[in-house]
Amino acid sequence: MSKAKRNASNRNVPNYSAPNHNATLVGLLAIVLFSAIVSLVRITAQNFGATLGAAMIYTLTAVVMWVIRRPRQLRSFPLRYLLVCGTLFVVYEVSVGLAVGLAHDATQALEVSVVNYLWPTLMVLLSLTGRRFTAKTWLVIPGALLASLGTAFVVGGDAGLNPASIAAHIASNPVPYALAFGGAVTWAVYSVITPRISEGHDGITLFLTGVAVALWIVHFLTGSVPQHAHTAGIGAYIVLVAAALVIGAGYACWDAGIMHGNLTVLGSASYAAPVLSSAIGALALGASLTVSFWQGVVLVVVGSLIGWWATKDVGVEPQS
Repeated sequence: MSKAKRNASNRNVPNYSAPNHNATLVGLLAIVLFSAIVSLVRITAQNFGATLGAAMIYTLTAVVMWVIRRPRQLRSFPLRYLLVCGTLFVVYEVSVGLAVGLAHDATQALEVSVVNYLWPTLMVLLSLTGRRFTAKTWLVIPGALLASLGTAFVVGGDAGLNPASIAAHIASNPVPYALAFGGAVTWAVYSVITPRISEGHDGITLFLTGVAVALWIVHFLTGSVPQHAHTAGIGAYIVLVAAALVIGAGYACWDAGIMHGNLTVLGSASYAAPVLSSAIGALALGASLTVSFWQGVVLVVVGSLIGWWATKDVGVEPQS
């Protein structure tokens, strides 16, 4: 075999290098960044309105992503991946962004964010469809029940697991909770099917652009601009830019982490996101969180971790 052929052959051999420590740290940074998104989106919604604020954030995010992660060779992207996964991604981001923005207050914004964190549990359940259950994988059932119980604790507030109180609390403003739960289902489906149909391509930049377009459409059709948005100060715009940068940097860091870092470490650490998000939100938004809220957050994390551990040997990897 000639040297040229040997070199060509070597280029076709995947490089299974050991996880990079620095890449793992970058991936862990992404988890911290993602945990700050709820607070930044909520503050922006308070300054500019739920729909306008979200549209502005994701427009800036899309611009940032086109600068730092411009997609190449678009013609090589599978059309099915762009259409199916792109639609799921857009639906998810729009749902969660509006859920946080439409919450009545800071506490409810954090409640709907925890409802959204049901996605890891839903993801592992979906990923097991058609698989043969073993003694270990059956643990996903109590894990799912724990996570669901934790969500009920969070939404129940001071009343805890009082069904009537939970129903009344949701009924007072049902749209954010419905959007958050729908987002959890959508992201779980996205996370399961993306590895199967993406063929190794990354369309995040394109998808975020789609989110921005969708949010502007939602805003022009249904949104309104609060009066104080016209007199927003420099601080409001600083938070707006920060939100866009955090979302863009979060996706860039996460991609570097899952591509070159330790997936086991990142997968385990990602389940701390509800705790980090709630803690950051409590500080940034001044939300008063009850003992039941924190008990619920812990149950969501524990339930998700049980589901991850039960399925980590059957090819289930969490994704952001």
